Amino acid sequence: MPRWLRWALGVLAALALLGGLGAWQARRITTAPGPLAEERAVVVPRGGAEGIARTLAAAGIIDDPRAFALAAWWTQAGGRPLRAAEFSFPAHASLAEVLRILREARPVQRRLTIPEGFTARQILALLERTEGLVGEVPPIEEGALLPETYAFQWGDSRAGIVRRAEAAMTQALAEAWERRAEGLPLATPREALVLAAIVERETGVPEERPRIAAVFLNRLRRGMPLQSDPTVIYAVAQGGPFERAITRADLERDSPFNTYRVRGLPPAPIAAPGREALIAVTRPASTDDLYFVATGDGGHAFARTLEEHNRNVARWRARGQ
Repeated sequence: MPRWLRWALGVLAALALLGGLGAWQARRITTAPGPLAEERAVVVPRGGAEGIARTLAAAGIIDDPRAFALAAWWTQAGGRPLRAAEFSFPAHASLAEVLRILREARPVQRRLTIPEGFTARQILALLERTEGLVGEVPPIEEGALLPETYAFQWGDSRAGIVRRAEAAMTQALAEAWERRAEGLPLATPREALVLAAIVERETGVPEERPRIAAVFLNRLRRGMPLQSDPTVIYAVAQGGPFERAITRADLERDSPFNTYRVRGLPPAPIAAPGREALIAVTRPASTDDLYFVATGDGGHAFARTLEEHNRNVARWRARGQ
């Protein structure tokens, strides 16, 4: 074998050895456990591998930003770009796992729950203080948003949540109205929404909603005032906090929402009713009840006559309720 050929083969063998050692070292670095002690969610900003590396290092997910940037460059061929979002990183995630998460994993799904019976003012405050949402809250019409749990990602807009909740309420109301019982003293879906909001605020016991709804529907049929305390509270507080007992002056307040003074339904909802309240109003219980009184345990005692109702009131007052 010529000397030059032996030399060339030796050089190639040396390069192959060095390349193998380099590949082994790269695999060792990228697969070694990382420094993160426990699972953690981190908002990864825009700005390229170097900016991402600094964020991950500050969060304790990686040790060496330079090694991360090099690994990102080394593995970029044919791979997806590094994404800016909120991601959850497991404890001791290796560089390879961190890069896989940044390229392929689903961003963290945050959740916002709008409770049943919240007023527009309460929903506005909830949206404003929810971390991860951005932008201003658009005007919210009372009763227009469906109480539900909405998933979102870091950086989603508050306006987007409002639009989704409005669409959900439109659909839920349409479905409830379409399946309504015959003979209801309600002319439009809007009237069903208004009454459902009252039912929502009257009871915290889900099983009572259809019966509470039936009482109010029976009163509407007879032309009786609804005499709902939550409507009086709304007239006084306009959807804000109300942390005292209702007074006689409150009951005599001149307001279209005061159902002690005004017969029929209020002009608008007093809160956001949930799906079950909408169903209760459109498919109420079959009962002749015209009255109910709180029993002090979250529930109510129902009555068909005023005399029976007065006995219930006296009974619960005597028990200190």
